[in-house]
Amino acid sequence: MKRAKLSQDSRITDIYQNPIGHDVIDKILLQMGKSRRWVTNALVGNIKLKTLAKMAQGLLGQGFADTFLNLLNIEDHDVASALSRQRAPVRPVWWKEALVYQIYPRSFKDSNGDGIGDLNGILEKLDYLADLGVDVIWLSPIYDSPNDDNGYDIRDYRRIMAEFGTMADFERLLDGVHSRGMKLIMDLVINHTSDEHAWFQESLQNPDSPYRDYYFWRSSAPDPSQPPNNWTSFFSGSAWKYYPERDAWALHLFSQKQMDLNWETDLLRADLYAMIKWWLNKGIDGFRLDVINYISKQPGLPNGNEAIGKMMGYYGIEHYFYGPRLHEFLREMRRETFDHYDVFTVGETPGIGMEMGRLLTAENRRELDMIFSFDHLENPGKVRFDDYRYDLRYLGDYYRDWMQNYGNDCWMAVFLENHDNPRMISKVNPDPQFREVIGKLLAMLQLTLKGTPFLFQGQELGMVNADFGAIEQMRDVESINLYHELLPRVGADAAFQKVLCGSRDHARTPMQWDCAAAHGGFTAGEPWISLNPDDRHHNVAAELKDPCSILNFYSTLIRLRKADPAALIYGDFKAVSKAGANVFAYYRLSDNGSCYLIELNMTAASQKAFRKPSGCTLVLSNYA
Repeated sequence: MKRAKLSQDSRITDIYQNPIGHDVIDKILLQMGKSRRWVTNALVGNIKLKTLAKMAQGLLGQGFADTFLNLLNIEDHDVASALSRQRAPVRPVWWKEALVYQIYPRSFKDSNGDGIGDLNGILEKLDYLADLGVDVIWLSPIYDSPNDDNGYDIRDYRRIMAEFGTMADFERLLDGVHSRGMKLIMDLVINHTSDEHAWFQESLQNPDSPYRDYYFWRSSAPDPSQPPNNWTSFFSGSAWKYYPERDAWALHLFSQKQMDLNWETDLLRADLYAMIKWWLNKGIDGFRLDVINYISKQPGLPNGNEAIGKMMGYYGIEHYFYGPRLHEFLREMRRETFDHYDVFTVGETPGIGMEMGRLLTAENRRELDMIFSFDHLENPGKVRFDDYRYDLRYLGDYYRDWMQNYGNDCWMAVFLENHDNPRMISKVNPDPQFREVIGKLLAMLQLTLKGTPFLFQGQELGMVNADFGAIEQMRDVESINLYHELLPRVGADAAFQKVLCGSRDHARTPMQWDCAAAHGGFTAGEPWISLNPDDRHHNVAAELKDPCSILNFYSTLIRLRKADPAALIYGDFKAVSKAGANVFAYYRLSDNGSCYLIELNMTAASQKAFRKPSGCTLVLSNYA
């Protein structure tokens, strides 16, 4: 029997049982640094939404309940609750067994001495990746771009950025990847394009052109000095830019040169699908889909709720992080493109938790294969630009929850680093004496959980945050914009220290190949961004020679995972430790009797080990 839609009379308990309500409430609790117990107790659970809205009107403001209900009722939650969890067997498929390695091309390897990594540089290092055990290479954007946001502002989807090479270089790289038994996926940015894209220029210059509705345009009336709504950009300031050529405002959730595409336009979607098939016909093996959950915006683009904006740091986000046509668009895109090829997709989905993630990835829904959820990258109550030491016990609880509840009809993307976040070792403890053991502990965690592991370049070396000394050394548009936004309020030193804590540039320093070569073997020229000075000790050449290095620890774990897929890939996860414990311990079990006990000390202090079953043999340790 179908349940009625949630309403103002629904209780908090009812809302928390809704998958969208569950994730939204969890996100609010996470931002507040509160436990789920705060909302699951009977006293709070029986409060009606309208009562809560009235009680907290001073905090939540007008319209909060209606905004919340619009989100909750987007999806039929009876369909969601009917999804299987652990009952069905896991369906084997190649991308579940793969180890994915993300390359940030600008910082990986330069082949021509201009200081910028390129496609031929990647080609030079394919043997290294194959020897490491990489199955899939993920390339961050290589398309033609003015490079305002390091390639995430695409000017032409069917051309290669000149700094990276040519289409012929790409085709040689693709052949080289495939000839070594690996696969290649590309980063696809289809929430927005560069303002230099031909579509946007046509839309700007000719309001009657076929491209007029490819973007979000709003009239400047009645007040040309005021943006159409209060939405803010992720890169600081308003999410709107005024164009006198059209006497209108255009929407950009990211930089002022990254203009949001209007997915409501049928012709736009058809053009995007044609472009996707063009790349798939070249033989690539899938896509990582950038901020893909942002493609559907609430009709009318209403103002963001003040309370939500202050809590999340961005105004308007509730109107597009899980828009009303998101599932429809994803199903259509898959039906028109991916279903005709043996490929996989992984979606970057900021703000999406486990339950909404299941709606996006459950196999019978035919939307995405995997998602990147980001709630594990910061401790509760913290954000990326906070100065704090990351408590690994939260990471253990996070993965314990997902392993036990995500279900066999969904598959998790397991990652700890990427191009948008500081290095994980530095977040946990920047003290050099702990670098090796933390790096190996993180490797053990990531490569023994159920899901597809995604490594970011240099993670296998234990690379850490850079030692930037001034804003002039940074290149990231987000960091630079935030610095200038903070500068008049807090002064230069405080603004720089804030930016330094969370800058994306920490992950974007050049790959460290060989300390005997100039610039760590990255380039013969001047690097586009400075190397981390610790390349003398942590580089590929040195770590390959050291049997106890982080690199060789990764290599051993990767081989182990491949050698016993029945247990370490498809096997059951069984928690041994309790939530919040100092030691995160679990079994990985196969139907054929293979069993692994993984014990991870998530603190800096010594802890008592669990009693081992008889007959156990130590396979690997980060202290041995």
